[in-house]
Amino acid sequence: MSQSSSTVLGNGSAKGVKKDVPAWQQFYRKLAKNKAALAGAFIVLAIILVAILAPLLAPFDPLETDMSRRLLGPTMDHWFGTDDLGRDIFSRVLYGARISLTVGIGATILGASVGIVVGLISGYYGKRVDTIIMRICDVMLAFPGILLALAIVSILGGSTLNVIIAIAIFAIPTFARIVRGSTLSVKKLEYIDAIKTMGASDLRILFKHVLPNILSPIIVQATLYIASAIVIAASLSFLGLGTQRPTPEWGTMLSDGRQFIRQAPHMIIFPGLMIFLVVTGFNLFGDGLRDALEPKKRK
Repeated sequence: MSQSSSTVLGNGSAKGVKKDVPAWQQFYRKLAKNKAALAGAFIVLAIILVAILAPLLAPFDPLETDMSRRLLGPTMDHWFGTDDLGRDIFSRVLYGARISLTVGIGATILGASVGIVVGLISGYYGKRVDTIIMRICDVMLAFPGILLALAIVSILGGSTLNVIIAIAIFAIPTFARIVRGSTLSVKKLEYIDAIKTMGASDLRILFKHVLPNILSPIIVQATLYIASAIVIAASLSFLGLGTQRPTPEWGTMLSDGRQFIRQAPHMIIFPGLMIFLVVTGFNLFGDGLRDALEPKKRK
């Protein structure tokens, strides 16, 4: 009797208890259900591979000029045509992916790193520290991103590094506000109080216990901000304040092609299309990450 009952209980428990699914598997399943996010991830991955493999994929030197083949339309030899100096646009677009991704990812990492530290300090200590930091962030956010970046680059001078610094500075208040709000919620949890009573330092609490629990909104914002950074970088280069010629960069290529828009529209079509694709890819992927990592915020 005892054996049968234990067998029944064993079977019942085996049927009733569900195995815990690892968090990463839950995340992958949610992300896999979002077709738009998968399309965005595919675009982003493709652009990254193109940037890495540009020296192998480019049929010509992106800086090589040949006035005899000036303003040629797309052909079998020059898939995207040539520009006003006879340079192969396809090769320049491939190398331009390197510049755009470097600026977008570099500025986001730099701005997020500073913003995370500032947001943690503001949210954790609160009071006067929080007030001062948030008022500074409000002042910075009062300026449109492109205008603030334009002012900073005008002071620092036009170069790829200065563009990264300018865009990163604008990213700081955005990440700081997100991290501050999440920190205010996490620091109220009971286990944080328990850790404090055990004598843990503030630095240990912030970076070992608070930060790991607020990574989701940071990752989502970082993915979305890369797209914005790429657009701002292209805009600055278009105005002549970003990456300087003859370095192949999508915004610079658009600037060079605007005076030939009727004679050689391919000079602006292909760089513009690449900007559209990479920005769309990061936005779609970022929206998918938001749904997968923060399901409570889904509609």
